[in-house]
Amino acid sequence: METTLQVTIDCADPRRLVAFWAEALGYVPEPPPGGHATWCEYWVAMGVPEEEFFDGAGEESESVVDPAGVGPRVWFQQVSEVKAGKNRVHLDLKVGGGREVPLAVRVERVTAKVAGLVAAGASVLRVMDEPGMGHYGVVLQDPEGNEFCVV
Repeated sequence: METTLQVTIDCADPRRLVAFWAEALGYVPEPPPGGHATWCEYWVAMGVPEEEFFDGAGEESESVVDPAGVGPRVWFQQVSEVKAGKNRVHLDLKVGGGREVPLAVRVERVTAKVAGLVAAGASVLRVMDEPGMGHYGVVLQDPEGNEFCVV
């Protein structure tokens, strides 16, 4: 039996996070399954009662997918409660190239990615650059406060 991975992120506004994470990951909004004009139409056809949808839920994509079909699907599940506390699981966006790449090059790559993410709505929490460790990374929050790292 094959196992696949989907990452699910609870949020208040799936559309906002779809736009942000599509940009962050180089993913695309997932189109509704064949024959359905919207995700709402698909969910209703699957038997999900319309009263279970939040305002506007299902009209636009609530997930992003890797256009190359390699990375996991990321679904943004709309919930009514707000985020409270630190994430127990977070995503690492690996753009630096690893320790075999000179530190100065990794810093340049991470810094460029962080600048784009901040322009897309992220906020920087802290920079991880302890002297002598040969590591550089930045901890950020997405537009709803979910922590992630760029390394």
